[in-house]
Amino acid sequence: MQDLKHLSNKKKFSIFAITGRNRALNRVSRGAFPQFLKSSHNTSAKRRERMRDFLLFISIVTLLTPLFLLSFHYLPRLLKSLDFTTSAKQATNVAEAVSRPPASSFSAANVLLGSADESGNSLRAKMPNGDIIHYSILPRLQKRVHDYMASNRVPYGVFVAIEPSTGRILAMTSYSSVSPEWQLNAFFDLYPMASLFKIVTASAALENRKITPDTVIEFRGNAYSENPKYWGTSRRGRNNRMDMTIAMGKSVNPVYGRVAADIAGKPAIMSSVDRFGFNQTLLPGIPVKESRADEPESELELMRMGAGLDHDVKISPIHAAAIMAAIANHGTMMQPALTDMVSDSRGNIRESHTPRNIRRLISPETALSLGRMLSTSVTSGTSRRAFHDRRGRPLLNVDIAAKTGSINGADPEGHHSWFAAYAPMQNPRIAIVALVINHDRWKIKSSSVGEQALAEFFRDAP
Repeated sequence: MQDLKHLSNKKKFSIFAITGRNRALNRVSRGAFPQFLKSSHNTSAKRRERMRDFLLFISIVTLLTPLFLLSFHYLPRLLKSLDFTTSAKQATNVAEAVSRPPASSFSAANVLLGSADESGNSLRAKMPNGDIIHYSILPRLQKRVHDYMASNRVPYGVFVAIEPSTGRILAMTSYSSVSPEWQLNAFFDLYPMASLFKIVTASAALENRKITPDTVIEFRGNAYSENPKYWGTSRRGRNNRMDMTIAMGKSVNPVYGRVAADIAGKPAIMSSVDRFGFNQTLLPGIPVKESRADEPESELELMRMGAGLDHDVKISPIHAAAIMAAIANHGTMMQPALTDMVSDSRGNIRESHTPRNIRRLISPETALSLGRMLSTSVTSGTSRRAFHDRRGRPLLNVDIAAKTGSINGADPEGHHSWFAAYAPMQNPRIAIVALVINHDRWKIKSSSVGEQALAEFFRDAP
């Protein structure tokens, strides 16, 4: 490398050799002046050379300083990227996560569900790398429910079925004649819970041994009154009376409003809200929104919440289905799973579903009492008509525990109709939740969707 002081003698690039004036000065320095002027000229030339060298040095430093600062900033990252072993492993992990989600990857399986093919009595979807996802979905059940909602052109409809003891999802389908794009996230979005919340209210009182299924509650007003100001008992004794079991089946608002405020109390209700998974991340790995149930600020608000009339208490269909499955499973909630296993193209199993306990919502004793209370919805309550013919004969030869809910909502706008159930009551094999949102002209109720689903599931049952 040349020393900087010799750069001025080069005839290549010079910041002072680019004008005609500088060339003229060079000619003068080669003999155009008299001898007595050469000494003065040489002194000036040396000064110019020193100045030129100094300016050249400053220019080089100016050019190199940003490069030096950049290299100092990015050097640690550069050295880290040169760790080829680590980088290769990271790249492999990312590629595997994208191309082959595990059996527990709910989101990836959900995206591919629409392209799944029926193979025997199961659904399968092929991954880009050739691996096969084997769904827990029952194709006939899935198809019957979807076709029923589609044939009736419901504005919005969503259905989820879960195997209580394992958490395996047996059906998960949706349909909308109004907004097809709504269908993909219908299972995970939130909707007013309506009278399904009466289950939470009853659980709070049962867990604290404040009531039994036979407890009689007195109240004033109509059974479906929505104004808690008129639910309190009259001192004159002219009150209506109903036990907790009949009131659950008929979804009597004043009974469960009074249970929330006068029997269980707000601390017990909010404790039950927490155990049931509201206001928290409950289902890991599932892209579901957190169900909401804010603490009521007054006694009247507590009564409205307990009766299922609080529009701000919201839940997703998959969370509601997991709750019904937990009640059927003696109070223990299992992690919902959409796939049974993932295999390679040769049939070798890469991953398989293992049932996983999330939490205990209620005690087995409370679950048994709730089941007894919920049984009256189908036998004599709000969903009786959907499960009996015109002569009153049962359409299904199976005992069903169920709860309905009905409330107006804004997102989507319409009348929200819920049906949640499990069956058989003695040895539950399926838990379901259906939500139908109708406009002014009703198509079908959610209880009709539930009847179609249970009829299909138990069609070949002994």
